[in-house]
Amino acid sequence: MNGGGSEEAAEAVAAAPVPLEWKFAQVFGERTAGEEVQEVDIISAIEFDRTGDHLATGDRGGRVVLFERTDKRDHGGNRRDLERMDFPIIRHPEFRYKTEFQSHEPEFDYLKSLEIEEKINKIRWCQAANGALFLLSTNDKTIKFWKLTSSEISLVPRCRRIYAHAHDYHINSISNNSDGETFISADDLRINLWNLEISNQSFNIVDVKPANMEDLTEVITSAEFHPTHCNILAYSSSRGSIRLVDMRQSALCDSHSKLFEEQEVPGSRSFFTEIIASISDIKFAKDGRYILSRDYMTLKLWDINMDSGPVSTFQVHENLRPKLCDLYENDSIFDKFECCLSGDGLRVATGSYSNLFRVFGCSEGSTEATTLEASKNPMRKQVQTPSRPSRSLGTLSHGFRRGADTSGVDTNGNAFDFTTKLLHLAWHPTENSLACAASNSLYMYYA
Repeated sequence: MNGGGSEEAAEAVAAAPVPLEWKFAQVFGERTAGEEVQEVDIISAIEFDRTGDHLATGDRGGRVVLFERTDKRDHGGNRRDLERMDFPIIRHPEFRYKTEFQSHEPEFDYLKSLEIEEKINKIRWCQAANGALFLLSTNDKTIKFWKLTSSEISLVPRCRRIYAHAHDYHINSISNNSDGETFISADDLRINLWNLEISNQSFNIVDVKPANMEDLTEVITSAEFHPTHCNILAYSSSRGSIRLVDMRQSALCDSHSKLFEEQEVPGSRSFFTEIIASISDIKFAKDGRYILSRDYMTLKLWDINMDSGPVSTFQVHENLRPKLCDLYENDSIFDKFECCLSGDGLRVATGSYSNLFRVFGCSEGSTEATTLEASKNPMRKQVQTPSRPSRSLGTLSHGFRRGADTSGVDTNGNAFDFTTKLLHLAWHPTENSLACAASNSLYMYYA
């Protein structure tokens, strides 16, 4: 009898990292019980810089708020001396409010007679230079490039450039290139390439607009540059596909170099199939080998060298499947949840309703699937839902699906609160530390 397969599986499980125990670190802007939150104060974007020493948030009022790390890693002494003093060598990451500034104001598009909100859709940090920090922020129509220079007490923001009038539809993504010189912006139908130094010209590199708009079958939902290859980018669609593009192939990259999509299971189609397949966010892993995508029901991890299907699928909202009619009626089914990966690539995370978020282990053999609450006691609603790995709906033999909670309620047995949703979160680039936005409050956790 050949028991090799079970032995390999046992070894993989034994080698898998132990599930993390998350602890509360800080909260900024915590609400008091019954406090009414102003719409303009709700956080709409979160981003760590590449060092993890700075964190930026954007809100629906067009403001960018900056936080700076304050805890010291070495405490100015050697390890032996610190141990002798019984002094903690490693403390949890600690941030302080540094400054805030008004990035965007409401605009009016006179050509279309439309009021454009000031809400910050995305923030992306750029490469630091000469002691200054740089970032890009965008609302629906206009991207701004900010330089942040240190004064004795604060960071002084200066708008270096404004990139405008290049999108007919709402900007859903901006992404910096690893070359440090260019970035992309994406709307429903087009992706534009910009040079950071040139604000009055961009190049349209992807255009999915059909000659007749009645023939439109999908729109672009998210786009991101590869973290190390400056010629490669990926973009996702409302039909659940991800396309990898190589800009060296042609000036207009309408033909993709690779297509990643999961085949539909025969007989599974319903009225909601296409709606819940729409990808709301994609992120490259730090090494560029994997792409994480979030659709309404799941997180999927894709290996860019394998286009037969995702290598892993993580169930986030399977318990809501019986409620899809209600979710459609109240528009919750169109909520756009973001996703993120840990710097070491061992875990992924995304948000849910009732201000819950989920962390999954994605290394081989891991059964980590933890549900946490954005509160001072994140493990209060914590539940591990390990399940035996099963074959993916894709054709990839070692793909697996797990983490499903089929109860239809949250982990406290309560009905989900669809008015409180954790859409935005970010993973520290080098540590197991998460920043999560719950309405106007910024919660930070570490493990």
